[in-house]
Amino acid sequence: MKNSVFIAVDLGAESGRICVGRLGDKVTLRETYRFPNVPVRVGQGLYWDVLRLWNDILEGIADTLRNVDGKVESLGFDSWGVSFALIDKYGELLSNPRHYRDKRVEPIMEVVLQKISREEIYHSTGIQFMPINSLYHLYALKLQDPTQLEAADCLLMIPDLFNYWATGRKMCEYTNATTTQFFDVRRHRWAEKLLEKLDLPTSILPSIVDAGTILGNPIEPLSRVCQKELKIVATATHDTASAVVASPLTESSDIYISSGTWCLLGMEVDEPLITRESMEYNLTNEGGAFGKVRLLKNIMGLWLVQELRRSWMRQGMEYSYSELTEAASKAKAFKCIIDVDNSIFLAPEDMVQAINSFCEATSQEKPENVGEYVRVALEGLALKYRYYKECLERLTGSSVKNIRIVGGGSKNWLLNQFTADATGCSVSAGPIEATSLGNIMVQASALGYVKGLREIRDIVRNSVRLEEYEPSKELDWDSPFEKLNELLDVKIT
Repeated sequence: MKNSVFIAVDLGAESGRICVGRLGDKVTLRETYRFPNVPVRVGQGLYWDVLRLWNDILEGIADTLRNVDGKVESLGFDSWGVSFALIDKYGELLSNPRHYRDKRVEPIMEVVLQKISREEIYHSTGIQFMPINSLYHLYALKLQDPTQLEAADCLLMIPDLFNYWATGRKMCEYTNATTTQFFDVRRHRWAEKLLEKLDLPTSILPSIVDAGTILGNPIEPLSRVCQKELKIVATATHDTASAVVASPLTESSDIYISSGTWCLLGMEVDEPLITRESMEYNLTNEGGAFGKVRLLKNIMGLWLVQELRRSWMRQGMEYSYSELTEAASKAKAFKCIIDVDNSIFLAPEDMVQAINSFCEATSQEKPENVGEYVRVALEGLALKYRYYKECLERLTGSSVKNIRIVGGGSKNWLLNQFTADATGCSVSAGPIEATSLGNIMVQASALGYVKGLREIRDIVRNSVRLEEYEPSKELDWDSPFEKLNELLDVKIT
């Protein structure tokens, strides 16, 4: 195991990066290449530019291999969930995949729910209802571009597309397949009857492989830039699944938060929890590595702060994220309470105006300056964390004492402290690079260098420095939580 070398290709909604991991008694990680992920708007459509991403990946791997010491054992891709590409019978990409925030899908969820009940969909899949889910994008194709759907021979999730281009093998890795809302997580297979009721094709669905499956060796053009004996591993291809692998969970009741553009809060469980109550709370049961299930909730996340920053940039005001956090720390507390998951915040033209509109609709005072807007967003996130922490406690019978925040958002010290204060839990922050670490550790497991989650987490815990936060009693979070509860359709009582 000493100095075994692995490459992680981690694709996020804003950028992609390539990291080299070295595994010995500890695991070390070094980012070697980064490139933007810029969606392309054509007419009213918003698309992922996967051809540009593939070119950047090839260039990044070539550059990485020129500067890495030692033999690279394997390579694995991970990315966001939900989005998919269609391949024709000749093996060619039919079109750039639609972005999950593409506006054509906005009304489709309600159209589908008129045909199949919410209860039937949830019972079949255990997945939360979000307009961005693959199910609604696939149905939008049927309604708006049926010729493309008719020409499709295979559906591949985004990391599966890159695995296909890397190896020639068409398959879908389990953790990402479960994000579609047409996968039966209890039976570990596609929910074909659900698709048939919507007159959607099931012949395009590829076979499922588990995280840690060795797919083979690289083919052209990837084989031109790397050793032909390199193994391509279907890691935990959903980025959150990889992040959870590297989360320093110690107790079964620990909550993880994978914090970034989206914040995904949940528990790791052995079996799906699909009940009427979990459906009412809109919790999701997504696949995890090593046979686990991620019982979690997608929360809008630091997207709100990212979009606030973009709003001010359009006005010529440039702020770093650290400047925004510092301003928020000095701003008035609880100026207003927002539900960060309200649909108004999903894809607004302007986030400042979206917050103002929410305040007007709920008869609340609007923020007045940069610090107050950012603080309102961070407080809203922490309050929603408390809400779903209490949901999970109620559903699982657990008493949560620890929250583990991983990912890029774990660098936000103010949100970390707000999380501890709002929930009353001990909070640890880190590793920041949890997704790439999890990606690499699943590869290492696939090649026999480590055995199982416990050993992986022991190695990660001994390799990184965690920041600890304890609840303070400087502010009363109970009254703001009661206000949030009043704003929600499903209340904690």
